[in-house]
Amino acid sequence: MPYDRLKGKKIIIETLGCRSNLYESEAIASALEALGAEIVECPPYDVAIINSCTVTQEADRKCRQLIRRLKRLSPEGQVIVCGCWAQKVEEREAKALGVRALVGNRKKNLIPQILASLFKETQEELIVKRHSLQSCGEWDDLFLSRPHFHTRAFVKVQDGCSRNCSYCIIPSVRGKSVSRPLENVVEEVQSLALNGCKEVVLTGIQLGFYGKDIGSNLANLVEALSGIKGIERIRFGSLEPFGLSRDLIFRLASFSKLCPHFHLPLQSGDDQVLEAMNRGYNSSDFAKVVSWFREAFGADVHIGTDIMVGFPGETEDMFNRSLLFVERLELGRLHVFPYSGREGTKAYSMKSSLTKEEVRVRVREAISLANRLLDKYARKWVGKNVPVLVEEISSGVAEGLTPHFLRVKLRSEALVVNNEVARVFIEGTKDGDLFGRIVKNK
Repeated sequence: MPYDRLKGKKIIIETLGCRSNLYESEAIASALEALGAEIVECPPYDVAIINSCTVTQEADRKCRQLIRRLKRLSPEGQVIVCGCWAQKVEEREAKALGVRALVGNRKKNLIPQILASLFKETQEELIVKRHSLQSCGEWDDLFLSRPHFHTRAFVKVQDGCSRNCSYCIIPSVRGKSVSRPLENVVEEVQSLALNGCKEVVLTGIQLGFYGKDIGSNLANLVEALSGIKGIERIRFGSLEPFGLSRDLIFRLASFSKLCPHFHLPLQSGDDQVLEAMNRGYNSSDFAKVVSWFREAFGADVHIGTDIMVGFPGETEDMFNRSLLFVERLELGRLHVFPYSGREGTKAYSMKSSLTKEEVRVRVREAISLANRLLDKYARKWVGKNVPVLVEEISSGVAEGLTPHFLRVKLRSEALVVNNEVARVFIEGTKDGDLFGRIVKNK
């Protein structure tokens, strides 16, 4: 394939959705840059790549809206869409929107080849590279040598989901759970470390399932990555509570480079709602997992979660029980969002008696609780010295993250360097963010 056609081409990469998509977009950007393409942030462009999401109907709407906007801003540019929306959309709809190519999940490594073919000659037919994922066990062979859009590097180690939550369409567009070979992850993280990366965030659609198909587990992976020189922090993305054992959690706690921050999606604290969601656990099971993390990592471990509001059949009592459960667990950062019916899922046919306004009221109430919980957790750190990985310096203010995933803002007139770990004394907090001053560099 004559990839020299890509040299000098201006390419925009837009990412919608999850952290796995962020990793894929970074890896696609790295591959295209290596072939001579120029990654740009705004039009004009030769090609726009949209790494898409389809988790809700709103996600579909945003994807269509982005396609139209990109076509309007650069009419001569070509648009290709990869990812979950591309996996499920009807070809005639994509073509009507002006999309030149659809690239499904686990085919994204073909994007350089597809782009080279687009520049070969004028073509009118839609290029389609996707396949059924129901029995697919292959790994999408992408590789990231340095972060392109972030200081921290997102590293995808798992894809797909073998569960069947009643509201979720992702298994049908991502396929069954598949793990990335451990040695392949190590090779990538070694390359990232050589290029100056200090923190890696391990991501996946169902991260807790890592290794089950290859005779390994997350602890083995963290152990292997902990030995890589230059890597100072290892962090998990969203970690579903399915299948997490006490033994696994305690082994994870033995690795000092693993950040004590875990996002464990709950969805609801009411057992009837959890059963209707087909989550596979009840509130007591979830509370037990939280207690294991606190026992293993200490009381200051930061545990966040997702709360879905307005699931079909959720009564006011169920909603109140859910909030009370979360409050009693004293979780930290909460991601609150309303239920969005997704055609093709079991929950789509479930009836809901809630009006949109009733759902909005509940969302506001849940967000109010989320703000109080995060503020309470953040205040724990006032008066303490914490290590902060500096990610951005702008207008005299530096920002970065603690190991516990709290954002810290500090005056940067001190010797603060981007992508370095600084020791910071926390002086105060506002809206979940911390404010501090440099004590000394690490």
